[in-house]
Order: sequence, then C-alpha cells, then structure tokens
Amino acid sequence: MTKKLDILRIAVAQLNPTVGDISGNLAKAREARADAARQGADLVLYTELFLAGYPPEDLVLKPAFLKACEKAAQDFAADTADGGPGVIIGTPLKRKSGTHNSIVFADGGKIIAERYKLDLPNYGEFDEKRVFQAGPEIQGPVNFRGVRIGVPICEDIWGDVDICESLAESGAEILLVPNGSPYYRAKIDVRHQVVIRQVIECGLPMIYANQLGGQDELIFDGASFAIGADKTLAFQMSQFEEAVDITTWKRQGDHWVCSEGPMSKIPDREEADYRACMLGLRDYVNKNGFKNVVLGLSGGIDSAICAALAVDALGEERLRAVMMPYRYTSKDSLKDAEDCARALGCRYDIVPVFEPVEGFLHALTQMFEGTKEGITEENLQSRARGTILMAISNKFGSMVVTTGNKSEMSV
Repeated sequence: MTKKLDILRIAVAQLNPTVGDISGNLAKAREARADAARQGADLVLYTELFLAGYPPEDLVLKPAFLKACEKAAQDFAADTADGGPGVIIGTPLKRKSGTHNSIVFADGGKIIAERYKLDLPNYGEFDEKRVFQAGPEIQGPVNFRGVRIGVPICEDIWGDVDICESLAESGAEILLVPNGSPYYRAKIDVRHQVVIRQVIECGLPMIYANQLGGQDELIFDGASFAIGADKTLAFQMSQFEEAVDITTWKRQGDHWVCSEGPMSKIPDREEADYRACMLGLRDYVNKNGFKNVVLGLSGGIDSAICAALAVDALGEERLRAVMMPYRYTSKDSLKDAEDCARALGCRYDIVPVFEPVEGFLHALTQMFEGTKEGITEENLQSRARGTILMAISNKFGSMVVTTGNKSEMSV
C-alpha cells in the first residue's frame, strides 16, 4: 500500500520551448528536472504541449512529428527511473480516439497516466479543433505517491464544462493545470479570476503553470501561480522570465496548503507591455535564425523607441541602424539619429536615397503629368527606404524591423 505524503514539493517549470524543436525541448525539460531534483522536488509540472512547442498547428498533421513527440515523452518517462521527481509534461498523442492535446504523467521510469484535453478552443488565436480531437471523456485523478492529482489542460478550466468539479467528486486532492495562455494587458488578473471561480466550484487548490516565450504573433508571459482552497494567492512566479520554482504543499486535514513558494512582483502595465515586446522580438529573431536586425533610423521618436527596444531585446551589437536621408531630411534629424545610435552603442550607417527616389519620379513623369504632387510622391521615399533595408537584410542575414507609423512602412 502506498504511503500517503504529508508534504509535496512541486516544481513549476515555466520555460520557453520552440515549436517543432522536439529534441531541444526535451533537453530543456531534462535540465529543468535536474534542477528541480537538486532542490528536492517530488514532481515537476511543465506547460501545455511542451515537447512539441505551443501552438504546433499543422505540425500535428504530420505522422512523423507525432511519433517523434511520443518517443520523446517515452524517453523522458524512462528518466524518472532514477528515483528523482515525477513529471507531468504536455505532448500531442495519436490514439484510437483521435489525435489529442495531451499530458503524460510519469514516475518510477514509466508513464503512469495520460490525460487528454476536453475543451478545445476555437476562437481568436486558437484553432485547435482543426488539428486535435477532444478527449472522449473526463478522466479521473492520477494517484501519485499516494496523492490524487487532477490534471485539466488549459481551456478545460476556462470554459463552462464542469471538469474541475468532476475531478473533485472523483477524489482529486489538488489540481495541476498546464497552460499556453498568451499575453495581453491585464491578462494575469483574468487568469486569477478564472482560477478563483474554479476553486470556488470545486473546493480544491489549483496550480496554473503557463508557458513563456514568443511564437510568431503570440507572446506567452509565464506568470504561473496558484490559488489555495481558501481562494487566496498561494504563490506567484515572475512574468517574462524563465524559472523553475519549488512550491511546498502540506497536508492539513482534508486540504493541501502551500507553505512555501515565490511571490514575485508583477510589472505594471507599461513595463509589462514593453517587456512583452522585447520577448516577442527576441524570440522571433532567435527562433527564426536571424543574426541581427536592421532598422531605418530617422531621427524621430518612433524609430528611436524601436531602436531602444531592439537593443534591450538583443544587445547593441545585433542592431544595425541606417539613416536614409532625402532632400527633405533636416540637419536636426541627421544629428538626432546619429546621437541616438551613439547613445545606444549600435552600428550606424548613412545611405542617401536621393537617386533611387528621383529615379522612380523620373520613371513616372509621363504617367503623373498634370497631377498635383502629394502623398504618392512622399511615399516613394518610404518605399525606396524599404527596398534598401530589404537589400541589407538579404545581403547580411538581418531581419528588418520598423516602426508602427504606416507612412514609414514599405508594402
């Protein structure tokens, strides 16, 4: 008979996986487990579809990808034969009931349980119903070293399906939830309220482990946390930072109470927005294999902010700023751009655009004859600048970044 634990040390692995990099994600998971073992963890909770990276989208439709993910999950499960912490890790799994957004629960060198996501989101940035099938039924809690643990997956706690309440009714003592919840302003408050609502319904403490990192247009901010059965914040992990944090849970009568865990300060909204932009830019550049970035520096505030963001995200050595003056460019703009580049410590080049712009105007002289000069002619400047930046990108492997000023963006 398995002896019940009175103290459970759960490590939350808030990490930054890369979509499609199964071997890299497995290596990252192993490193986190080793770290958690050194800190005395009994169990490590990873985030949604961690081995595949989230969201994997059409990769899930490739049989070879699914087989590689399952092999990685089996290999990781085998690692737990060392007597160290068990693991809960997300991966896609193909079964007779369909291809599922799943977790594997491993301990003692083997997979002791699988659980499949029931409520598949199909709105906004999510289209999981296109590539996954919902789990066929609510599956009960997993017995881990004498503790009955429920594992709903992300949307399973956001929707109206009473999954958490069902887990409580079937004997769960604590709920551990892997998530892939993207950032938007004040999203942390929304997550807290979602979890509090579920805790009120089911009466169980809930640990919410959230992915970190940028993936295309999505930014995952981490900020993992737990709400206790008393509906108070049990712990709060950092936002926009990778972490493997140990949380200590003690059995008190019929309830588990968090006695130790991080209580990180969350940035205010302006800082959070800026750090989200940094994380998104850094991951887009690095995960897509760009060496550095190139930016048109005009001397204005918008491009100066963009340059500062690039330096904060990547370092001054990975930003190439280019001033592209035309006949309307003032001496003040030239000086401001140079001062900005010098202050940031990045490379600064000057590439005049007079000849290419005049060439376009000359080519269009006959067609534009008799029309009034206006925004069309002005926009030839930005399009010429865009062409030059793209040429630099093609030649040197830099990614072009630009401001949000639509008149300055090449199309």
